[in-house]
Amino acid sequence: MEQKKTFAQYFLPIYDRKIQSGEITFSRSGINKSNFTRLCIDPEYVMPLEEILTVCEKMHLTEEEKETLLSYVKE
Repeated sequence: MEQKKTFAQYFLPIYDRKIQSGEITFSRSGINKSNFTRLCIDPEYVMPLEEILTVCEKMHLTEEEKETLLSYVKE
């Protein structure tokens, strides 16, 4: 059985793709610097719900990408 990716393993490739394409910049992505740092160093870290919603909007994520990111948020 395949293990589910961590939040960072799912999110960072999307972020990288959008940065490389020029679609967004870090400052326009909606991610705050300390949360981005935690994503890079803490494999268990999941951004807060409000920040995920902001990032989804600012990065123009698909509904599927948004739903997947939101699935990591603990109730």
